[in-house]
Amino acid sequence: MSRRVRATRVAAADAEFVRRPDGTLLVRSRRELGPYLRRITDRLEYWAAHAPGRTFLARRNAAGEWDRLTYAETLWRTRDVAQGLIARKLSPERPVAILSGNSFDHALLALGCVYAGVLYAPLAPAYSLATTDFTTLQVIWDSLEPGLVLAEGAAFGPAVEAVVRGRAEVVSSVAAIERTAGAAVDDAHLKVGPDTIAKVLFTSGSTGHPKGVINTQRMWCSNLAMIGRVLQFMGDAPPVLCDWLPWNHTFGGHHNFGLTLMNGGTMYMDEGKPVPKHFGTTVRNLREISTTAYFNVPKGYEMLVPELRSDAALRETFFRDLNIVFYAAAGLNQKVWDELQDLAVATTGEEILMVTGLGATETGPSVMFTGPEGAASGRVGLPVPGVTVKLAPVAEKLEVRVKGDSVTPGFWRNDALTAASFDEEGYYRMGDGVTFVDPEQPQLGFQFDGRINEDFKMSSGTWVSVGPLRARFLTHCAGVVQDAVIAGHDRDYVSALLFTDAPRETLQALLDSFAALSTGASTRIARAMVLTEPPSLAAREVTDKGTINQKAVLANRRALVEELYAEPASERAMIAGESL
Repeated sequence: MSRRVRATRVAAADAEFVRRPDGTLLVRSRRELGPYLRRITDRLEYWAAHAPGRTFLARRNAAGEWDRLTYAETLWRTRDVAQGLIARKLSPERPVAILSGNSFDHALLALGCVYAGVLYAPLAPAYSLATTDFTTLQVIWDSLEPGLVLAEGAAFGPAVEAVVRGRAEVVSSVAAIERTAGAAVDDAHLKVGPDTIAKVLFTSGSTGHPKGVINTQRMWCSNLAMIGRVLQFMGDAPPVLCDWLPWNHTFGGHHNFGLTLMNGGTMYMDEGKPVPKHFGTTVRNLREISTTAYFNVPKGYEMLVPELRSDAALRETFFRDLNIVFYAAAGLNQKVWDELQDLAVATTGEEILMVTGLGATETGPSVMFTGPEGAASGRVGLPVPGVTVKLAPVAEKLEVRVKGDSVTPGFWRNDALTAASFDEEGYYRMGDGVTFVDPEQPQLGFQFDGRINEDFKMSSGTWVSVGPLRARFLTHCAGVVQDAVIAGHDRDYVSALLFTDAPRETLQALLDSFAALSTGASTRIARAMVLTEPPSLAAREVTDKGTINQKAVLANRRALVEELYAEPASERAMIAGESL
């Protein structure tokens, strides 16, 4: 029986398709993008004038109360920070590095940089805090050569000592930077335009070092306009977000922070995250703050559903004002998805629209969205207005390539990588594969078909589509296996490394039943082994969003992969069909 979905203004997908003789497909929205801002800080000035007392950012203090930055205060402090940066002669050639996580000081320094046209780079705190080997931080430092560093708290001391070594000014607060804004700030702001680099985002590397993605004002402003053309409810009333996603990543720092600022909203900064040690903080905040849109990664929803199930007060607050539930960064288990909707109906009598899509740091981030018809796990929708998606046949898949104002001009001080990342027509190669949900009904959009660089051939020459295989296996093992890494390049069969604490008997039964459902060697996991060590953030096995980096795990645990394929079989290896 169909259930009522809460009315929410999300634009219906509507695309045109042009197929070329070589099998390439061009897809674009029929909707025009229209004009958009020259610079993101124009919206800060707008809201400071039109809603000066409205809270822009809020964060709990030590007493558990919410400290707040209004739009008016944010603007005048942003201008004072900009004055301090100008006085220090900072510039795109002498940029700013932010080592710290989300905070008021982080926001003010970032906005001050953007206002004055000073390039900045927000770096994952893990590069400083989750390791004693600062090699990655050193590589980024050598690439940036910053003139100013924000490092809040003593915990950053070892990293600063090891990498900075007195070569740049280090501050622990923007109070050390702020000066009363004068005419120089106005002059600098007028020079900021669409081609000005706002920031460089260093994406998580796999087996190599992170790459610096150039993000211009044009990218940021155009992509926010693209998102606004789809998530139209954002412009109906100021959004309220409660968000933990890190600002050194495009999802948190571009998408969520930008949407809040663009639409005059309020962001409650959630200091929790989807790990057992910190998720209680998130639950406390969501029990108090009723959001109008909720953004998270799949792991966050996996942890949230049991809390919603057991806590009536949390359910009431969470669903009360909610327009959409949005996930990104990895596939969401359909079982979690379904239970979340069941809880929404039990609490409000309505389902909440689930929205997802496809994007990347290099694309601003958003490229595709699902529409008001909702989505199912794995669907990514159709292109947003303003971009053209080129689907090119690569390794038996259709690779997503993108062109538009929201696409990066390239990688920071890496011309070779820039050249290799764009095809002969100037489309950025995302490396993601997609397939039609239904080739007979193209307006239903696309289904994610895995990362092309994760796919491999077995020794038989048969391709293994890693993303879909992993997603099917995790759905089959829902609630038992937290994550799986697929191996089998140039091997006779596919195997998996499992992150789980479940008993061997339970895992063996799941491996057997999954094998029974498989249609061939490329869809069958023949052996599996439980990893006793959790994924390492320092070794880039897991990103700061909580998603597994398949290539890094395989590289770092090469000996375990070899053990999986050893003959006779290792005692730690489970073999599909062994208990049948």
